[in-house]
Parts: sequence; C-alpha cells; structure tokens
Amino acid sequence: MRFPGTSEPYPEGCVGELELRGRDVLRSAIRGQRRSVALGVLLGACHQGGEALVPVLIGLAIDRGVVEGDATGLMLWLGVLAVVYVGLSFGFRYGARAGERASVTSAHLLRVALVERVLAPEGGAEDGRLPGELANIATEDARRVGAVTMAVIVGAGAAVGLVVGAVVLLGVSVTLGLLVLLGTPLLLWLGHLLSKPLERRSETEQECAARASGVAADLVAGLRVLKGIGAEPAASARYRGISRDSLSATLRAARAEAWQHGVVTLLTGAFIALVALVGGRLAARGDIGIGELVSCVALALFLIGPLSEFSWVNAELAQGRASADRIAGVLGARSAVTTGPPAPRGTAAPPVPAEGRLRLRDLTYGPLDAVDIDIDAGETVGVVVVNPADAAALLHCLGRRADPERGAVELDGRCLTTLDLAEARRAILVAEHDADLFEGTLLENVVAAGPADGRGAVNSAAAMAASGTDEVARSLPDGVDTAVTARGRSLSGGQRQRVALARALAADAPVLVVHEPSTAVDAVTEARMAAGIKQIRRGRTTVLVTNSPALLAVTDRVVLLRDGRVAADGDHGHLAGTHADYRTAVLA
Repeated sequence: MRFPGTSEPYPEGCVGELELRGRDVLRSAIRGQRRSVALGVLLGACHQGGEALVPVLIGLAIDRGVVEGDATGLMLWLGVLAVVYVGLSFGFRYGARAGERASVTSAHLLRVALVERVLAPEGGAEDGRLPGELANIATEDARRVGAVTMAVIVGAGAAVGLVVGAVVLLGVSVTLGLLVLLGTPLLLWLGHLLSKPLERRSETEQECAARASGVAADLVAGLRVLKGIGAEPAASARYRGISRDSLSATLRAARAEAWQHGVVTLLTGAFIALVALVGGRLAARGDIGIGELVSCVALALFLIGPLSEFSWVNAELAQGRASADRIAGVLGARSAVTTGPPAPRGTAAPPVPAEGRLRLRDLTYGPLDAVDIDIDAGETVGVVVVNPADAAALLHCLGRRADPERGAVELDGRCLTTLDLAEARRAILVAEHDADLFEGTLLENVVAAGPADGRGAVNSAAAMAASGTDEVARSLPDGVDTAVTARGRSLSGGQRQRVALARALAADAPVLVVHEPSTAVDAVTEARMAAGIKQIRRGRTTVLVTNSPALLAVTDRVVLLRDGRVAADGDHGHLAGTHADYRTAVLA
C-alpha cells in the first residue's frame, strides 16, 4: 500500500504487521502536497519578507524626505514601497490559495485512503469502532491533518518574516537584533510546551465526539426496534450521557486552546514591549536616528503578527498530531484475515474451485473447538447451534472475515487461506441474518450480488419467487421498481428478510451459507421459503445455519453444535425424535 497522494509505500512493517505512527501520516500528508506546499512557502515567505521590509522603507522615506528634505529621494522610496506592497499582496493571495489547495486535497486523499482501508477485503480496520466513529475519523480528523499543510506554510512564512526583521534590526542595532534572535526561539519553545495539554485534550475531544456520533448512528439504525420494545427513554438517556461527556471534553479542549492562546499572546506582547523599550532607549542616547527609531518601533509591531501566527501554528499542529494518531490507528490496523499469496508476475491468479465440496477440519476459532464437518458438493446441510456465539464464529470463518486459530476450512480440497480473498468470498457466499439493503429499487437490491456480466446467475424472478419476494413486490405501489430507502427502512422486517434472501439466491454462488433467513415471517411464508430454497439450490451446496424446523426439514442432514463441538449429525426427523439437546434447541 502507498501513502495517500504519494508514490512512496508505507514504512516496512505497517498495515497488518506493525503499528503505523501518527508522524508517518503527517509526513505523508505534507509530502503528498509538496508542490503546493513549496509554492505556498515561497509565496508566503515573499509576503512576510515584504511585510518586514515595509517599516524599513518607511524609515528610509522619513530620513530622506523629512530629515534631509530630499523630495526626489522621498518619491523614490515611496515608489519602492508601492512595488513591495503589490508584491506582498499577490504573494499572500496566491500563497493562501496554494495552502488551501494543499489542505483540502490532502484531507480528501486521506478520506479516500480511510474509506479504502475500511472497505478493504481483509478487514480489521472496523474492529472495535462504531460506524459513526469511523465517519468522524474520515471527516474531522482528516480535515485537521490536512490543515497541517497550511500550518507549515504559515509557519515557514512567519519564520522568514522574523528572520528578515531580525536581520534589519541587526543592521540598525546589534543589541536589538540579538534580542530578537535569542528571544524568538525561547518563545517558540514555550509555545510548544503550552501546546502539549491542548494536544492531549484535543485527542480526548475527538474520541468522545466520535463515540457520540457512533452511538447516534447506532440508535438511529435500530429506531424501529427501540420503539417496538419501548426502549426510547433508555436510549435517550444513554445518548444524553455520552453527549454530555463529549460536550465536557470539547469545553476542556476549548479552555486549553484559549489558555494557550492567551498565555502566548501575553508572552508575545511582553517581548514586543521589551524590543520597543530597548529601541527607544537607543534612540534617546542618539545611537540610532529618527527614521531608524520609526523602523524599529514599526518592526516591533510587525513582529506581533508572525509571533501570533506561531501560536496558531502550534495549536493546529497539536490538533493535527492528535488526529494523525487516530488516522494511523485505522490505516495501520492489523488485517483480520490473510489475503493469500500473490500470483507470479505475468500470470493470472489460479481459478477458485467451484464444485462446492466443503470441509471443516479441526476448526478452532472463538467458541468453536476442533469442529469437523464434511459437506459434499450439491448437499443441503443444516447447522443447529445451542449457543448463538457458535453460529457467529462459524459464519466468520466461512465468510473469511476471520482466520481460524487452528485447523482449516477447505473448498474442493484447497484451504481457503491459500485462495484469492475476493474469489473465495464469491465462491462461498455468506448471507447473514442482519444483511442490509441499499438505496435503490427493489429489483436493484435483488440483482446487486449477481455477476457484473449476468452470466452464471439464476433468474432474478426465480430467486424472488423462491424467497417470497414476489409477494412483497405485489404489495408495493410500483412493484419491483419501488424505491427502497437506505438500509431498507421503508420495508418491514419480514419484507427485508425476503429481499435479502432473494439477493443471496440470485447470486447463485457455488456454496451458499444462509443464517436465520425467516425469523420475521409467518409460518406459511417460512414454509414457502424453505421449499423455494430447496428447489432453486438443487445441485448446489447450501448450508442453513438455523434452528427453524421448517428450514431444517428440507435439508439432507443436520449438524448440531453444542459447546463449540459437533454433538450430533443426522436426519432432522431422526434427531428430533431421539436427541434431547437437538429437540430442545429446535422445538423449544
């Protein structure tokens, strides 16, 4: 993988091997926009250098025109002053434009990189993070890291202004020049120390804000369920508590920022007053002239600008470092699964087996403990679990969302970890219980998982009939062309389940794993769905992870998992009559 906007790869050991550091993210953000940053620094330096020369030119004009009475010299220096003003004006305009371009582009590339990492087939980036938190990282944190490029440009320009001012003051008076050259680094060091509390509180602020966003998105997604069980007061109380925590963290960060700006402004003002005081005493002793005194006082006032900008730069860098650490945590997240060995250069990846023979050999992952299951090609097998955690672990391993801790899952004799990840997932399609629908028409949702060229997929109408989705279409105003809102919220729970099952059947995968596809439908519809699955998947390997008697009745055989192990294997009717644990799990 490469850093956003650059041709340089991630440091060795990053992305799934070692932790990516925030400084690497900041460095890549700046290097990726080095042309715009370099142009911004150059133009910003011209602007600040011109600003620093303005007091000098005014002093020269006063010496020539007022003290010496030279009208020609006065007009000459006024003309030079006008040219400098035009130059510094254009330097500011185009330098700021380059800085904004670098900031916005860098933030955009970071957002793209974050989205690509979160959606990467190997996964891992979303573990332990709510969707709203990831959205906050991809928006606010990316914006703050992008703003670091502008901070670099402003800081470099301010440094040039201070250097030019110090050189001019050295020419007027060595004492004044040394005072500025020695005092400025001290002020910058103090500003850096003062930014440390802001950096810590800014990181906490972003974490709390991301948590609040994640909980809000989670509550909105489950709004129907919350209303159904009457849990709105508890959900509101939970969000209010998290929102208050976020508000408190934001106020603490704002107080830290205000305190940092206030103290730095106070120190800057005291330093400028000291420069003006020393310059006044030198003028009173006659060591410098009237024009030079005016230049010194004006330069002292000018120095307030660059020093104040350094205060802003320190605050932006503090917030940028905190956000960069959070972005690095996502971009450098360990992969949940291996992607398989790359194909040799110049050759195509070996084809993924598609007969449909599935074997779980000594599979150990989470609650699963040495599970052995053999499924022949074309067989329909039910998997009944006593503990729902066993089903979740099994789906993770079959869908390559996690690699087994021990043992393996084999497809047609080849271990899944040796296959191309995307191809393996196309060969073994896992349709989970909580599958989401997408914004679009009903028909678009059904055909969404089919091959792009349409070859090999079963007829969408057959898939809809087998899943009972044709009844859903007939009940909607525009049939299959009815618009479905995001996550399918415009449909009922049973309608969403039937559309999700139709989508899985329409994909016509060599191996289809379906998890509890009929929990929200009535008994008649469930029986129709069971018969439809049996008919449309004839000759194709199908695994039904369910405790539904109607679905288990159409399977060739059933495997019972209890305490993470295979407790029984046989015909559904036989197990229901002879095995107490199976009967309790299915019929209770």
